[in-house]
Amino acid sequence: MKLTKKSHACIRLEKDGRTLVVDPGGFTEEDATAGAEAILVTHEHADHFDEGRLRAALEADPGTEIWTLKSVAEQIAAAFPGRVHTVGHGDTFTAAGFDVQVHGELHAVIHPDIPRVTNVGYLVDGGRVFHPGDALTVPDRPVQTLMLPVMAPWNKISEVIDYVREVKPQRAYDIHDALLTDLARPIYDRQIGALGGAEHLRLTPGASAEV
Repeated sequence: MKLTKKSHACIRLEKDGRTLVVDPGGFTEEDATAGAEAILVTHEHADHFDEGRLRAALEADPGTEIWTLKSVAEQIAAAFPGRVHTVGHGDTFTAAGFDVQVHGELHAVIHPDIPRVTNVGYLVDGGRVFHPGDALTVPDRPVQTLMLPVMAPWNKISEVIDYVREVKPQRAYDIHDALLTDLARPIYDRQIGALGGAEHLRLTPGASAEV
């Protein structure tokens, strides 16, 4: 499976000539969904869900379909009958040839005064890749490659390190990193790499790796 990092929280997965994209939000390149047969969205926040971009992707390719939670699906499903699928915790489905399991229910706490929205994570091909969205969800099965939300308004580095320790992946690749400056990256790399207990890796936007 080929993993390509796009800006912020978006990734592209390619296998057997088919492509699945997760979270092409407002911080992500406009071509992030190009050629994608399936798009998964973890939650409604703008850095993960760009309504105009998803509508454009569906209009450009009649074969493209979306899997997401209710709060996102209800914004776009009516215009694209049968192509926007609502999912929740515990659901399983196949998208673009990838087997996907849904884990999690709520966004991490940003502040007690801010209501929590729903959020789901996607476990792909039996644990080869897990994208948690904006939560520190721990799947109920082993994870080979964890997409790690490394820097967000709702987390701190000790929580990121403990999350890696709890999931126990073979490797963790940074996502949710648009707010992390280049000056700070070596600090995060060093501390997560030394304390997380898993190989800690980072791809620049557009770069790829086999997972």
